[in-house]
Amino acid sequence: MTTADSAAVRAARSDSQPGALAVSAGGSLDPRVSERVSTTSGVLDSATSTAIEQDTPARSMGTAAGWRSRIIRILSVLVAIAAWQLLTANHIRLWVRFDTLPTVTQTLGALQRQWGTETYWLDLGQSLIRILSGFALAGLLGVATGVALGRSRLFADVVGPLTELARPIPAIAIVPVAILLFPTDEAGIVFITFLAAYFPIMVSTRHAVRALPTIWEDSVRTQGGGRWAVLVRVVLPGSLPGVFGGLSVGVGVAWICVVSAEMISGRLGVGYRTWQAYTIVDYPSVFVGIITIGVLGFATSAAVELLGRRCTRWLPRVSEVAR
Repeated sequence: MTTADSAAVRAARSDSQPGALAVSAGGSLDPRVSERVSTTSGVLDSATSTAIEQDTPARSMGTAAGWRSRIIRILSVLVAIAAWQLLTANHIRLWVRFDTLPTVTQTLGALQRQWGTETYWLDLGQSLIRILSGFALAGLLGVATGVALGRSRLFADVVGPLTELARPIPAIAIVPVAILLFPTDEAGIVFITFLAAYFPIMVSTRHAVRALPTIWEDSVRTQGGGRWAVLVRVVLPGSLPGVFGGLSVGVGVAWICVVSAEMISGRLGVGYRTWQAYTIVDYPSVFVGIITIGVLGFATSAAVELLGRRCTRWLPRVSEVAR
């Protein structure tokens, strides 16, 4: 076979195999391949520039949508406050007796007076300590129990019926038992808070673990991974969305129950102070307590949601899916 024939064979092979470079007899690049490479490079450059151009408006649109959402949320709160002031200041009675409620200005005056007192901040700090203590215990035990219920049949057979029997009982109904069970009111209130947050976290974690695709576990085991490898690499990361869903629900239920427990058996706390204001017919202070509870609950729920977003960055968001 001559040199020219060998070059022709190499050129034919390069045409039949994508990605192969055909070289002529003199060692230079075949003109057809050179033209193909330059065309491909031009297409890639054009696609890259197009993607960048499309991504820039998408980011600006996302930023604009975010600001619009924030403005709408603020306006909704302002409209609700304006409606509250309008209905109470004008003594409106539309089946509901708004004339018996304090106005916004009266409530703001009571809030300003309480801000300057040590008692207000002491009550606020006491309620936060109770919430954080009970919620932290509920998070640890709830996640651990949920994972065990989802992974172990024996544990589910032994502990599952007990949790299902106790779960429908309202945590506030356990207040008399907590008073008898614990030596101090403080420990009883923390226990009520723990119990309120525990069951949503446990149930959500259990369902998240049981819903994991079995192919994930099989992939780890085929690579030689054992039980702990499956737990660390599959179960815990895969169940994080469900875990944080349970945490978000649990912290809201915990606030409901801690305030109720403070009203029944507490000596400090926002709930206790709100009930005391009601007994002395100080309705502006009652609304100060209600607003304080709402703001604290919103802040703690937002903190849990923010932590969940940071821990599950790999999940596609609604805006990304829509795009």
